[in-house]
Amino acid sequence: MDKKFYTFLIFPGAHGKLHKIRLPFYFVHMVLAFSVVGIMTIAALANSYARMLLKVSNYNSLRTEREALKTQNRSLENVVTTENAKLDSLQSLASEVALTYGFGQARQPRFPEAALSLATQSNSTLESSYRASLYAFNLIKNSSLPPSRQTTTLGFFSSPDLGRSTVPSLWPVRGRVTEGFGQRQDPFSGEGVFHSGVDISTSFGTRVECPGDGIVMSAGWDSGYGNAIILDHGYGLTTRYGHLSKIFVVVGQEVKRGEVIGAVGMTGRTTGPHLHYEVMVNDTPVNPMKYLHE
Repeated sequence: MDKKFYTFLIFPGAHGKLHKIRLPFYFVHMVLAFSVVGIMTIAALANSYARMLLKVSNYNSLRTEREALKTQNRSLENVVTTENAKLDSLQSLASEVALTYGFGQARQPRFPEAALSLATQSNSTLESSYRASLYAFNLIKNSSLPPSRQTTTLGFFSSPDLGRSTVPSLWPVRGRVTEGFGQRQDPFSGEGVFHSGVDISTSFGTRVECPGDGIVMSAGWDSGYGNAIILDHGYGLTTRYGHLSKIFVVVGQEVKRGEVIGAVGMTGRTTGPHLHYEVMVNDTPVNPMKYLHE
């Protein structure tokens, strides 16, 4: 039986030598079959790659949408927190107005939760026991007032119960107020947030003075405030001092008006050296400027 061949003639040019190539019949068909299989494989790979690119694009879109929703959720949480702080501040202001004009009674001096936890916690070390006892003792001593001084129908500024040295009316540092109390734009996120105090810009290391007699309720690291101090002045009135470089007091210590309690720094969430100063009435932030008369 004669084998079948395919004959290919190659003409290199007018003056070139004619070349003749003979390929078996089965070989040509095998090459064609492999070519078809290769083309189909390449087409399948291209289709799979295109589908993968589409899935990646959809995944990136979903991830971007998720991040946008998370950002929107954080913004809404900030708005809710800000509005709640504003509402608490307005309620506190309304209470002060009512007390000033004799529509109600002043709240009794109370022990802050931090004081109760310090006074009742297990004394694991001698130092913590000493600080807890000292803090509780100072609170009890300052709160043991005569009955005539326990209740008043006047506001904080006109009340004879709060002595001149107790109300935090002294500027803790001398400097320029760069951020006031209320709504402002966050320097890090650029979003609108509620600023619960005032920022007083001054040089690094400036001494921070106690604006009124009180007891140190907290002294140490406080999240975004960095090194911070919280003083209890009695009658639900507390003050906070943030971003300090140094702290010169300890928890439970009794401090007097004008006493140095720390130094200005830029610890915590800040862009430069300044003092963040807050005044709180029954744990509600109020505008410190209405106390800073001296």
